[in-house]
Amino acid sequence: MPSKVTILKPSTFATIDGAFLEWADKTLNIHATTNEGWKKVPVFWLTAERAAQRRTRRDTFSDALVFPMISIERESVTKTDVAKRPIPGNIFPYDDYRKGSFSIVKKINQEKTRNFANADMLKSKAYQVNAPNKDKFGKKIKNEKIVYQIRTIPMPVYYDIVYTINLRGDYQQQMNEMMSPFMVHAGGINQFLIKKDGYVYEAFIEAAYNQSNNLANLGEEEKKYETTIKVKVLGNIVGADKNQETPKVVIRENQVQIRFPREHVILGDINEYSIKDNKEKEPYRP
Repeated sequence: MPSKVTILKPSTFATIDGAFLEWADKTLNIHATTNEGWKKVPVFWLTAERAAQRRTRRDTFSDALVFPMISIERESVTKTDVAKRPIPGNIFPYDDYRKGSFSIVKKINQEKTRNFANADMLKSKAYQVNAPNKDKFGKKIKNEKIVYQIRTIPMPVYYDIVYTINLRGDYQQQMNEMMSPFMVHAGGINQFLIKKDGYVYEAFIEAAYNQSNNLANLGEEEKKYETTIKVKVLGNIVGADKNQETPKVVIRENQVQIRFPREHVILGDINEYSIKDNKEKEPYRP
């Protein structure tokens, strides 16, 4: 069977945004009572392209937005304080063109380790007279030349990202139904986890829910119910995404044996002359 290939995607702002959007849209899966019955509340990412959002959630006749709906906006990005980072220090990259500084996987290269073990075993005298891979006392020979394969990535940089969730409804009942999943999701604490592409990010929901409406206004404008919820996500960025020139994952192997050539004649390993009768010298012929 072919070996399984694992693709490691880097952690970027798009990864964190996608994890938060999937949490609000799919994990919570918020529904509310509408004029058409019990329906799922759509979740939108608030961007500058509001015309596309209006075309998606507008009434056919009045060209107005249809409520209830939930919008999400990334409000601010702040570098995490040094004392609050999972890795408070800094790991400098390797001094070569591939870089990479943070090790994520270390495993034995079985093929190369086996080659070194077989070569040492064949050169040993114990292999000629005893069982393979055992010394003269029958004890198994330990292989000290183990080749490890180490995978490294760029140093993760941690950021505090604040998201703003806006709930909008036409009725108080819709607002109550949309707020309930946010209030009970984390239980008695304000911490929960969001996930995407194998990454897990820690999120904290604020205890205060800012509500605004125009019920006290006796004018003719339509009544509206709005609630704002803020969530802080502890995210990390790995690499520069598409602008990164170095490999996203670097594979290295350790050294187990060092060899270097020697000039035997220059270093005097071979005696060019042999002394005969302590007087006459003649060329050395092995």
